[in-house]
Amino acid sequence: QVQLVESGGGLVQPGGSLRLSCAASGSIFSIGAMGWYRQGPGKQRELVALITRGGTTTYTDSVKGRFALSRNNAKNTVYLQMNSLKPEDTAVYYCSADIKRTYWGQGTQVTVSS
Repeated sequence: QVQLVESGGGLVQPGGSLRLSCAASGSIFSIGAMGWYRQGPGKQRELVALITRGGTTTYTDSVKGRFALSRNNAKNTVYLQMNSLKPEDTAVYYCSADIKRTYWGQGTQVTVSS
C-alpha cells in the first residue's frame, strides 16, 4: 500500500505565503511524476503543478511566477511553495504521485482571506 500525507495548509492573508509538503510512504520502488491539484468551492479539480522524477516542472498559468514546486527523491517528498497568494487560490489542495498508478493524498485546505 502507498500513502501520501500532506501538511502545510491553513489560513493566510492575501499576498502571504504557505508551503505545502507531501510525503509518500509504503511499498514504493520508484515514483514517477508528483504534483498538486486543487479544487475550489463549486469548481472541478484542476492541476496546479507537476514535477517529473528528473525535476522538470509544469505549472498552470494562474500560478506561474508565484508558486514553485520541488521534490526530494531520497525522501519521496514533494513541496509546493506558494507566494503572493490570492483569494482565488482558496481550495483544497491534493497531492498526487504516479507509482504504477496515480495515488492521491487526503487533501489540505488553503484559505486566502483578510
